Amino acid sequence: MFYFNPMAIQARHIKIRGIFMLIMALAMLAASPLAAKGYFNYNARAKGIYAKIFELRLDEATTALVRMKAEEPDNLVVYHLENYVDFFTVFVSEDVAAYRRLKPNMDKRLAAIGAGNAASPYFLYTQAEIRLHWALLKFRFEEYYSAFLDINRAHKMLVQNQAKFPDFLGNKKDLGILHAAVGTIPDNYRWALSLVSSLEGTVGQGKAEVAQVLAACRRGAEFPFQQETQVLYAFLLLHLDGRPEAAWAALDNAGLKPQSTPLHAFVLANVAMRTGRNEDAIRWIAAAPRGGAFFPFPYLDYMHGVAKLRRLDTSGRRHLSAFITATRGRHYIKEAYQKLAWADLLDGNAAGYKRYMQSVVSKGTDAVGGDQNALREAESATAPHTLLLKARLLYDGGYYDRALALMTDGEQRKLTEFLHQLEFVYRKGRILHGLERYAEALVIYDEAIAMGQNSTSFFACNAALQAGMVEEKRQRKDSARRYYQKCLSLKPTEYKTGLHQQAKAGLSRLG
Repeated sequence: MFYFNPMAIQARHIKIRGIFMLIMALAMLAASPLAAKGYFNYNARAKGIYAKIFELRLDEATTALVRMKAEEPDNLVVYHLENYVDFFTVFVSEDVAAYRRLKPNMDKRLAAIGAGNAASPYFLYTQAEIRLHWALLKFRFEEYYSAFLDINRAHKMLVQNQAKFPDFLGNKKDLGILHAAVGTIPDNYRWALSLVSSLEGTVGQGKAEVAQVLAACRRGAEFPFQQETQVLYAFLLLHLDGRPEAAWAALDNAGLKPQSTPLHAFVLANVAMRTGRNEDAIRWIAAAPRGGAFFPFPYLDYMHGVAKLRRLDTSGRRHLSAFITATRGRHYIKEAYQKLAWADLLDGNAAGYKRYMQSVVSKGTDAVGGDQNALREAESATAPHTLLLKARLLYDGGYYDRALALMTDGEQRKLTEFLHQLEFVYRKGRILHGLERYAEALVIYDEAIAMGQNSTSFFACNAALQAGMVEEKRQRKDSARRYYQKCLSLKPTEYKTGLHQQAKAGLSRLG
């Protein structure tokens, strides 16, 4: 017989309701960000993948990242590493289709990291780094407004992270580069300062911050990005601080292995070609591994061709042709055809020069300075003077004695056109500068400035810049400042942005 017991039913109801509430609470806890919040651990596995990325073993790195994501699903450094893969994929290839395909990954990764543990110094740092990576790529594809917005957001995150974690070296690495670069923003990008109004700094400040990171690493501090920081510091010294020899020295103990990875070969060759070590650059590029496990790096072929041409070795044309065939990018194509034209000119083949210069007009884009200059040369329908071209190439390669031997008074008297006369004076000043015959170089630079200050060519503007660098090196700050200001007052139609940026960096260094 059924017996109705209200007290028992009530007790059973309370018990069931309690169990139900417990299950609901557990389910909510399992779904809660607090329970499943991602962490940041740059463990040995992550460091190994990072090393593969910087060796341009991008397929191997991607495979390893898939495994890491499966086995360490809550370790959010995987998104930082994935972004490095995308960055190098686009930066090295300059493939616009890859850029468009991969760009949406930025927001997905930021969202994933944004759900992570905010108590970690990597929480804001990795978000800032991802924004900075994509800002650089956006600059490459002329998306300037969006790039500056990302820089502004990244900077604010880094400042916040520095306040929370003042001993975290990643903050100083990135802030140092930003502080060094901001004071040298060219005039045609000054509008962007309204987007990065929170960002201020000088070359000296930025250099000191990055140097602090490297000093801490030498003292034994644990920092996964030490080698990357050394490379960035070298480029800062080279491009922003105007100290090429210091840049070279900064790479001395960086542990770069050009025979093992094309990226290391690129870094060393890039600095070598800007510091008069052309033969070293040729050797490293030739020894760089290609194919197989490595992501293609066509720009190395471009560098190889240019480096050979700088010693007047026209066999470099095969490397330039290989670059044109392999590249998926838009930049340096006009320059590559220009260099092929120069090779024919050096070989006495005027018809070949004209044929390649027609390709300069029809191929590639003119978004960067070197391509713009190549196009101007093609549209002028005027070939460079062979003597001056040889002097230019030999100087660029660091073959100063060979170059100076060409610059005789007799050869100068043969020149009848004004621009050839101006270029002769300018080139002679550059060669004397390279030979560290500074007093003689300044006299010639002054002559070039006086001759060319009303010309649209870049010779007078760069003469002023180089004279400023001479005087800065000799600790004559007032004189250096006048030369830098003179550089900024001149408005050549070629290379103006880069020359003015360097002059601003010089003034920033002088204070």
